[in-house]
Amino acid sequence: MTSSDRTLLVTGAAGFVMSVLAREWLERDSRARVVILDRSPLDAAAQKWFAPVMDRVQPIVTEILDAERWAPQLDDLGISSVVHGATITPISRGSALEASREPEAEDPARIVEVNLMGTVKILEWARRARGLKRLLYVSSGSVYRNHGPDWAPEPLPEDGYVGPLKLYGVSKFASEMIVNRYADLFRLSAASVRLASVYGPMDRATESRNFRHVPHRVAHMALSGEVIRPTNLEAVGDYIHVADVAQAIIALLDAPALRYRAYNIATGETVSIGQFIDWAREKAPALRCEVTPFESCNIDQNPRLSTGMWGAYDISRIVAETGWRPRPVREAFLSYIDWIAANELVS
Repeated sequence: MTSSDRTLLVTGAAGFVMSVLAREWLERDSRARVVILDRSPLDAAAQKWFAPVMDRVQPIVTEILDAERWAPQLDDLGISSVVHGATITPISRGSALEASREPEAEDPARIVEVNLMGTVKILEWARRARGLKRLLYVSSGSVYRNHGPDWAPEPLPEDGYVGPLKLYGVSKFASEMIVNRYADLFRLSAASVRLASVYGPMDRATESRNFRHVPHRVAHMALSGEVIRPTNLEAVGDYIHVADVAQAIIALLDAPALRYRAYNIATGETVSIGQFIDWAREKAPALRCEVTPFESCNIDQNPRLSTGMWGAYDISRIVAETGWRPRPVREAFLSYIDWIAANELVS
């Protein structure tokens, strides 16, 4: 792809992962451009994040379902690639207080409508777009079942072991299947990326997402001096820094061709709560940790959930096809602590 062909449409880029992707895209090429389609305008954090490259960012504030409004605005922008990340992420877990609510029950129809029909609206525009070279749909490890693979401790491959239990995962997997069918029908170069647990810069509460993974919680508690009160130190997850995710997505956008319809983006290994706490002490030696009953914890995760969507994801597919590799987990986590210290007010 030449510089003149590098106009990327990113849906949901006023939020977390997609904002980091958009800036990474722009910083790689001084002539590249990004069009942001998001229901929310850029908040103060996003304005600060995009400030160095804002002259090449075109935000369009609109509902993803309102294609009659946004589609005509896209037609003459020379969009060469699309990353569809706009979604409602109704996750609530991590502390005793958060575990007490089930956000999917608050507006289930809205979750399905935005996550599924929003994807259809983007695909309907994409199949008619002139000059579009690739579309990537941002899916999630939530499409996988709670257990697998059958030969532990092998990492979880893209093929098999799919069995979403919640509306978020169901809507993600249904969207993947619709992307696949549109790709076949209209000869689109399209694929889905299944993200493991993502943390890093720009992770904050937004209208569509308000959930913090373990690395985020540990890093902020370490810097603020808050005592970390987990229910255990053994629970694990495959946690990946958002910058590594952005680089992986761009590697797939730039690949000459895609051999598969789904790619895991992860570190390919699990890390425990206890490991993150030990690494955090390298930056905050006074960090205190007290294993605590559920009723008074500020980090809760079930240690028995260590395979399937909760375990390590196989990344051999994307590594072989693009050469991308994530940073070591410790290195990425410590860089995030440094970023928080330099860029966020820590109380």
